[in-house]
Amino acid sequence: MLVLLPPSETKSPDGDGAPLDLAALSIPELTPVRAQLVEALIRLAADPPAARAALCLSPAQDAELARNAALCASPTKPAVERYTGVLYDALAVRTLTRAQRARADRRLAVGSALFGLVRATDAIPAYRLSAGSALPGLPTLRALWRPALGPVLAASGELVVDLRSGAYQALAPVPGAVTVDVLSERPDGSRAVVSHANKAHKGRVARLLATTTAEPDDVVRVRALLRRTGLHVEHDGATALTLVVPPT
Repeated sequence: MLVLLPPSETKSPDGDGAPLDLAALSIPELTPVRAQLVEALIRLAADPPAARAALCLSPAQDAELARNAALCASPTKPAVERYTGVLYDALAVRTLTRAQRARADRRLAVGSALFGLVRATDAIPAYRLSAGSALPGLPTLRALWRPALGPVLAASGELVVDLRSGAYQALAPVPGAVTVDVLSERPDGSRAVVSHANKAHKGRVARLLATTTAEPDDVVRVRALLRRTGLHVEHDGATALTLVVPPT
């Protein structure tokens, strides 16, 4: 089972790993696009006004430009520890047992505008690039990533649970992937889309899937596994699951 996570805008700034080595990252088929984007970000960082416009940043966020400028020199850390925020707080990989962490490292991958897809253990630096960014002189990120990443995901040979946000799913959809929507149910039975807390719920789902000793191989078994933990999960008959939660 492969559990695809969205990245986060916020990233841990530290790390003690060697500088970025694109050739050492998983999925070497993606190296040419990765190299093109790394070079473009470093070059763009030398022009702060253009970089702010392309990355939708304010002058107060120029530290993000400095990180991009130092992409090839900054220390790295495992991808699953690099990303921060609500989803990753709920995933809480640092609290896993050794056996759980080993399973999580095998199963988790993160969609990335810069790297396409990184496995949990891939060593990456802090950076700033979002799925909706438009880099000067380059095609859209969707145009760059879909032909490179799409075939990789389609041929994974694993059950894919795609927890990425819509913008990252659009970079390279996964045919037949299990998806999870989060809805809150009010006392009158009506339902609403969960916005901010959606990330926390998906982080908890990711933790359950990453650490289970079971090996679900289809959507029915994924649903059964989540339901056994007490979650209210509905299945529409295809590959979409709905997690129903109380209103916040």
